[in-house]
Amino acid sequence: MTLRDVAEAAGTSPSTASRALAGTGYVAEHIRERVRAAADHLGYVPDVSARTLKGRSSGVIGLLVSDLRNQFYAELAAGVEHALSAKGYQVVLVDDHGSAERAEGAARAFLAMRADGVLLAPVGREATALLVEHGMPVTEVDRRSGVRGCDVVTIDNEAGARAAVDHLLGLGHRSIGVVIDETVWDTGRDRLRGYRAALRAAGLAGGRRHVLDLGRCDRPGREELARFLDAETSLTAVFAANNVVAELVWLELKRRGVRVPEECSLVSFDDLPWMRMVEPSVTAVRQPVFAMGERAAGLLLARVRRGGGGRSHSDVLQPDLVIRRSTTAPKG
Repeated sequence: MTLRDVAEAAGTSPSTASRALAGTGYVAEHIRERVRAAADHLGYVPDVSARTLKGRSSGVIGLLVSDLRNQFYAELAAGVEHALSAKGYQVVLVDDHGSAERAEGAARAFLAMRADGVLLAPVGREATALLVEHGMPVTEVDRRSGVRGCDVVTIDNEAGARAAVDHLLGLGHRSIGVVIDETVWDTGRDRLRGYRAALRAAGLAGGRRHVLDLGRCDRPGREELARFLDAETSLTAVFAANNVVAELVWLELKRRGVRVPEECSLVSFDDLPWMRMVEPSVTAVRQPVFAMGERAAGLLLARVRRGGGGRSHSDVLQPDLVIRRSTTAPKG
């Protein structure tokens, strides 16, 4: 079926049918409904490639995230899609699995399909740099690559981590461990920085002691965590630097029969539904993930309207600490 077939079935000109289906220009509402009904009846699908070659918007936005198994990225994608669908855009979602090579491949695919813009959580500089060099409007979200010419929306990770550790310090804890699974990206580095800053402000050592960096890897990390807890017997509290690590710590403490919070308090950076469902419920730093997705989409659309140019914007959203039952004063 072609646009001309739709126009004939609806009794309009092809140009009117085009405006009605694209939602651009003036078309009387009853004609718009007639055209859409004809298109549905005929099974007409617009040729996006032809639209793009004519210099019009493809109506497609690329979204590149690191791990869809992580509910954080699912929530982020939901916020992005909510904002973009309201403006008539379709989202093409790609998971790069934390691989810079896969991210660059996805960037090339977005360029090939002539997407109107790309949102991504960068795992390196290459993908963002490639997109920007080709004039693609780009907004980074959650992490920043340092490439110029794009907008960025992040969370104040250092402040969130510091609030979590300050909460434990306020309860009287002085032996606080941190478990983190990456310090390559700015998210992990800033959370570790916030942990250390809180300890230093309290007059405590903020070096490598009590720090377990699991590194970015596919293995669960339970053995490394077990060795860490065996060695750090003085710990009265643990700060888990993200939801994946928090689940790992929670399960290991339960496996050992450690009573939370009586024998060990636990705070997570990230607040997922399971943390409200377990007993005791987990104190967590809550990130406005859905809002972050919406805000990133808004910045990207503004850049698309400017043709990809203009001054770069950097928005830093604030997390908040949700105090639940997994933290209490240490014994003694």
